[in-house]
Amino acid sequence: MTALVVAALGTAPAMAQTATQESPLSVIDWLGTQLNPQPATREPAPRRDPNEAPVATSALPPKVTVSPLGEGSPRAIGLVPGTVTGLPQDLWSGSPADALIDRIEALPELRLPAAQSLLYTVLLAEAYAPQGGIGAGDALARARVEKLMRLGALDPALSLIEQAGVTTSPDHYDLWMEISLLTGTEDRACDVLGSSPHLTRSYGVRIFCAARAGNWDNAALTFGSAQALGLLPQEQLALLDRFLHPETFEGLAPLPVPRSMDPLSFRLFESIGEPMPTGTLPRAFAVADLRDIAGWKAQLEAAERLTRAGALPDNRLLGLYTDRAPAASGGVWDRVRALQRFETALDTGSPDAVAKTLPTAWIAMQDAGLEVAFAGLFAERLADLPLEGRAARIAFEVCMLSPFYEAAAADPSKEVANTDLLRAIARGEVPQTRPEGALPGAIYDAFNGAAPREHMVAAARDGQLGEVILQVLAMLQKGSQGDTTAMRDALSTLRALGLEDTARRAALQTILLER
Repeated sequence: MTALVVAALGTAPAMAQTATQESPLSVIDWLGTQLNPQPATREPAPRRDPNEAPVATSALPPKVTVSPLGEGSPRAIGLVPGTVTGLPQDLWSGSPADALIDRIEALPELRLPAAQSLLYTVLLAEAYAPQGGIGAGDALARARVEKLMRLGALDPALSLIEQAGVTTSPDHYDLWMEISLLTGTEDRACDVLGSSPHLTRSYGVRIFCAARAGNWDNAALTFGSAQALGLLPQEQLALLDRFLHPETFEGLAPLPVPRSMDPLSFRLFESIGEPMPTGTLPRAFAVADLRDIAGWKAQLEAAERLTRAGALPDNRLLGLYTDRAPAASGGVWDRVRALQRFETALDTGSPDAVAKTLPTAWIAMQDAGLEVAFAGLFAERLADLPLEGRAARIAFEVCMLSPFYEAAAADPSKEVANTDLLRAIARGEVPQTRPEGALPGAIYDAFNGAAPREHMVAAARDGQLGEVILQVLAMLQKGSQGDTTAMRDALSTLRALGLEDTARRAALQTILLER
């Protein structure tokens, strides 16, 4: 990704230097010279007794440091530095904050894992605020955190909102509390609220935290006020009533499931012994099922759901798959059994054993939409085995979906029939012949010199790289749904921006996953 900086922003340092040399004094610069004039030549001040009370030695005004009101030192918000992402810190600087927030919120669910990976990179990249100053940076940070939360990536979302500042505003704190409730770390958020109750506008959170801290009188008083004044929905009042007075409702029927679930209500249901299943809830709620208190099946289904969205490390999924022997059959249990048998065969190093178990495991991963996760886990070990026939073909496709795609494509020992298109794309070359099919044809054109969207490339050079990447991701999603023009332009623009790895992986995934 380092090439991105050279391709899209290589002229930025020279431009910045020229601007510094030629730009006139700003109003603040001018004001600083008026408040700090050069003193006139004068006689040395007379020596004074050290015990004498301090007195002024000159009628000149003191030196004053001037900075714009409401502005502070530039602050880069993000978890991953540019040395890792290859993205510049002025990623957002040329775009208005409102435009960036609108693009993040409007970005559709991404189907291609390569697109998901690039989105995470952009959302987590360390970067300065966009146009609009510190307030704009805070608003963009919230939008980035909210997107991560919707994707189910709660751990990085939690770290990012904490870096942005959880006491910056009630909006920041409430978002921090929502994530904390889903990750089971709400005690920290409640401790902060205990010393700064103004940080939240939610009476439900105030009641919950007061009760968790043992301040039952305060919790009961706040609950009574909220109930009398209608400050909370009836559904949440009923939940809080059972949370505060469990003995009163002992033996009664469970509460009805609310039409929409929020993190506090979800946590309250769990606290009163009526945990909610997460399968039909937004993806962020699935993280709660990764805890040890959930059953193994619930953990497996949550892990698969989060892995498909790129929100869970592949190794975490593998750890759950191999945690114990499946006790049933069908659905997730068949996938667990197939993967366990394949891994056992792989550990033996026997090509025959792998050839027998790989097809079943691969079909199971395809059924679950976990092909890329499987490739990330096993491609490197599969590449070392001398396989033949169907197993060799599957192993080659697994390698093409892995981070080692380029090395596998260049390996002459991995000759598999009808793979010229995949090999050429993996090496960034033009395929020898244009393939049949609309999408493969669009991919061929992108690697055969199709022009990128020039206005996007120009905008990237002008400090709008982050906004441009968001636009390209939206185009790539349209392309994966069958829009051949969007696919061609998205891939060619990614290549022009220096995002060659993303372009190749997206192309390979489009061909292989569509099959």
